[in-house]
Amino acid sequence: MTAIATPRHRVSVATAHVHQELDAVNDASVWSMDESETAATLVGLARARAKLAELEARVAAHADDLQIGQDVAASSAANWLAHQTKQTRAETHRTVRLGHDLEQHPLTRDALAAGRVCVDQARVIIQAVDRLPAEARSRAERHLLAEAAHHDAKTLGILGKRLYEVIDPDAADAHEAALLEREEAAAMQACRLTLRDDGHGTTHLRGQIPTFHGAALRKMLAALTAPKHQRATHGAGVEWVPGPEAMGQAFCALIERFPVEQLPKLGGLTATLVVTITEDSLLGRVERAGLLDTGDRISPGAARRLLCEAGVIPVVLGGDSMPIDVGRERRFHPKYHRVAILTRDQGCRAEGCDRRLGLHTHHVDRWADGGTTTVGQGIALCPWHHSRIHDTTYETTKLPSGKVAFHRRT
Repeated sequence: MTAIATPRHRVSVATAHVHQELDAVNDASVWSMDESETAATLVGLARARAKLAELEARVAAHADDLQIGQDVAASSAANWLAHQTKQTRAETHRTVRLGHDLEQHPLTRDALAAGRVCVDQARVIIQAVDRLPAEARSRAERHLLAEAAHHDAKTLGILGKRLYEVIDPDAADAHEAALLEREEAAAMQACRLTLRDDGHGTTHLRGQIPTFHGAALRKMLAALTAPKHQRATHGAGVEWVPGPEAMGQAFCALIERFPVEQLPKLGGLTATLVVTITEDSLLGRVERAGLLDTGDRISPGAARRLLCEAGVIPVVLGGDSMPIDVGRERRFHPKYHRVAILTRDQGCRAEGCDRRLGLHTHHVDRWADGGTTTVGQGIALCPWHHSRIHDTTYETTKLPSGKVAFHRRT
């Protein structure tokens, strides 16, 4: 670490004094501070951090001008600073860039140096002002600095996009439209998604999508996680799942229910999963995992459920592990089938169930047993009983009334 034996410049002397004062309280207990003094001190420290950030950025920009680090072959002052302080290069480059930006925006520099704005606010103001014509920047900068007393950096960013309403109201709408188009195009180019399976039954997702698609996805998931839908799916008294967990489960449901006929072909075939399962497991006589054509394995219960609900192709193996049936792609009953079935059944066909909303259509005779997707072979079931009918812990009996009775296996 670079050190100065006897600092001479005012900034160097002030920096040394800051270290001395902080060293003097590095082990001081704060328990005796009362509530008002604690609050005032915390706010004061935040302002002091802003002042130090401005000074650091100013010195970092000067170091960049002096090309500090060349004596040790550093490619830039920012890279030299990262090595000296063990910060990331991205962070030190941001510090240097902030210093140069503040040189071009003296009003924001003064506000940061006085502790009236924080670093995040300063960066947002600079970015917003730099998008404007040169002749409008000074007025816009003063406007945002005034607003910074009332809003955090995120809100300032939103206000910054609408600066034209302040400097040129007549052109504001056209400017905002052009700005949004540029942002949306950039967001689509930066759109990405990565999936990584950890080998323990979980796939980790990471990525980013444009604001519009994020809003649409959030609304879809919100519908699937709504309490009314949860009660219809899982029954009354279901334990409520916390937000992020519920959103994750809803995302899985969205994937399972996506209409596969809308997907393009993959390698000449529709982009559907192939599930290989033994005949005994399919019929519930044994519990043996299903195998996906991706090489992943799923529980037998999940395989049986997916063969009924999702767009998958089942390959049923006989006793000698030879294919005895390669089924057609599973599809939902078409819309006109569903209307006819739901109109006919007037509610869930499970005995004792009076649910009439959010119903699924289910094959009376399973596809694997020769069932077909017709109105006659379809019955209406609520989501709860549709899950139970694929649960091997239950037996079902078709009653003369057309209802289905459930009995737990003993």
